[in-house]
Amino acid sequence: MNSIEQEKLPVMISVRGEQYFDDVDPNATELMTEGTLEQTEDGFLLSYQETELTGMEGTLTTFEIGPGRVILRRSGSINSQMVFEEGRQHTSLYETPYGELSVDIQTSRLLHNLTERGGLMEIKYSIAVEHVVTGRNCFKIRVRRK
Repeated sequence: MNSIEQEKLPVMISVRGEQYFDDVDPNATELMTEGTLEQTEDGFLLSYQETELTGMEGTLTTFEIGPGRVILRRSGSINSQMVFEEGRQHTSLYETPYGELSVDIQTSRLLHNLTERGGLMEIKYSIAVEHVVTGRNCFKIRVRRK
């Protein structure tokens, strides 16, 4: 995806992540951080640095937001990619110290109303590791211009 000549706009990002496992109370984390929002030909790039709170310090997280699809990329101390497309399953391979693992992402809900002024994005999905469902997750991300 080629970026059109746009500046990276400074934004405040509030990320609420919820994880649901069978027979266990939901686990929620909230992160408030600074980041950037950049308009592209197809949508937006939303980027921020992870912190100690998320356990991924030293990692850059980028959401590539396009029509009907969001790609989450992490690079740095943690490297991964997840593709979210409502009603579709995508499989990624993850490198671990013990070998490669396949991770299936099944997206049940993908909404966003982002503009250059900010907005809200919600992604609900389930994760299967080596084709065994390990839990359901939800991201709620609010973006505000600084």
